Amino acid sequence: MRLPSVPFLNRTIERIPVRRRLPLAVYAATQVIFLVWWAAFYPGGMSYDSISYVWHVTTGHWMSNHSVAYDGLVWLSIQLTGDLALLTFAQTVAMAAALAYAVTMLRMFGVRGKWGFAAAVACALLPAIGVFVVFVWKDVPFAIGAVVAFGAAGRLAARRLRGDSQLRDRAFRNEIAMLFLGFLAMGLFRNNGLLVAVIAVPVLLLTLPKMRRWMLFATVVPALISALLNLVVYPAVGVKTPTKDQVYAMNYADIAVVYGKVPQTFTPADKALMKKVAPLTHWGGRAANCYNADWAMQKPMNRKAAAKYNDQLIDLWFRVLKRTPDQMISARLCRSHIAWSMFPGPTDLAANTLITMPSVPKDLYGWAVWNDEVKHSPYRPILKIRPLSHKLNHAAVFVWRASITPQLQWLLVRGAFWCYAAYAVVLAFSRRHRTWAPVALLAVPLSLQLTVVAANPAPLARYMYAPIFLGILCIPLIGARPRFGRKGGKDESTPLSETKSPPRGNPHRKEPVSAV
Repeated sequence: MRLPSVPFLNRTIERIPVRRRLPLAVYAATQVIFLVWWAAFYPGGMSYDSISYVWHVTTGHWMSNHSVAYDGLVWLSIQLTGDLALLTFAQTVAMAAALAYAVTMLRMFGVRGKWGFAAAVACALLPAIGVFVVFVWKDVPFAIGAVVAFGAAGRLAARRLRGDSQLRDRAFRNEIAMLFLGFLAMGLFRNNGLLVAVIAVPVLLLTLPKMRRWMLFATVVPALISALLNLVVYPAVGVKTPTKDQVYAMNYADIAVVYGKVPQTFTPADKALMKKVAPLTHWGGRAANCYNADWAMQKPMNRKAAAKYNDQLIDLWFRVLKRTPDQMISARLCRSHIAWSMFPGPTDLAANTLITMPSVPKDLYGWAVWNDEVKHSPYRPILKIRPLSHKLNHAAVFVWRASITPQLQWLLVRGAFWCYAAYAVVLAFSRRHRTWAPVALLAVPLSLQLTVVAANPAPLARYMYAPIFLGILCIPLIGARPRFGRKGGKDESTPLSETKSPPRGNPHRKEPVSAV
């Protein structure tokens, strides 16, 4: 990349160590772009969940049905500034830094700086994920954690390719710390985020064999911390746990989907139990929509009754699974199609890509209608978009709306395409260089995708925004030209072109070459 012919700028850049120029350039460029989105949607995009967070922390209704850690950040921002802008600004700083960290990792695989820079800038420029970064949403720090873990896993894979798997230097400790931090963030900021670490473990253990103890530490410990906080610490300090009907809503929806398809497999006792919660016409009708679990939980479903009979309903769920596993698996795959399908399902079943508009309706998504604490809250004035420039806001809204055109959603909004792109690029890179070590890069996107497949309530686009970042960052590997040396033993993953030893001594001599 040619430097502009500005003497002062050139002198400033020359003072920066060469190895720091790329991450600083990536950080600066992406930070500026994120700040444009931030100014356009100041203090940040909001959703139904955003109103929940503010209600939690301003009225004392702390609950763990959302991320308690993110509620804490919302509380801190309000306490320090009386607004949410500090939180969303901090998110732009953290994501810009995470992208710089990941792009620096790509250079270790032989990716030219300009291509890594372009990938990071694309992540910031794309409206769907660029605007997502300035939302008041727990999913934003979750995605930041995913990018950090991706960057750390890549660094460890590059270490193996260099033959440094057994070297425990300061850089190695930093890489393990960042991997730990990335998985911990995912566990703290999404209730099922600990599954990402659990699913990533096998991939990391297989691809980084000489670092297995460290891989277990960086994945299992964050998952245990997340579980301990949710199960022990939060309840002990007075944080209200989710009700049973909230925790097991997807199980109820599974029962409904199977009942809608094969009602003859349900016994009279099964139906009698189901009638205590909702009419059978609901179980086999609207609730049987496999794309969206929310339909099952709407009226006439009696949620209090569902919580009361929850243990019996879960027993029924296991019986249904045992009787008709094919139907149960089909229900889960249908509901999680945002994770694996590049194209949306039927709109009339709410199976289209559900994308939240970066704006706030006057009724605060219904909160101001049914909740008096929100309706009369002194913080209600901050729960709306107050752009720093209305012209900028109009332009940003236009670009954002254009980017969610249905025909382009497979590329610009849905994360499944970018998962498959990442798999194809990384596997091709591994095959080209005859080593499985780079597959460690796929530990995070694969676990993100499978986590959504395992448990997902509806086709919400934000559940798969993190893989879009990672997929875009993998694309520059197509043109990578790595130069890996060989320092380790024969089990190190090194390209074959680098492993051939030159002939030793004079080939025409008959006596053996000395080992000295």
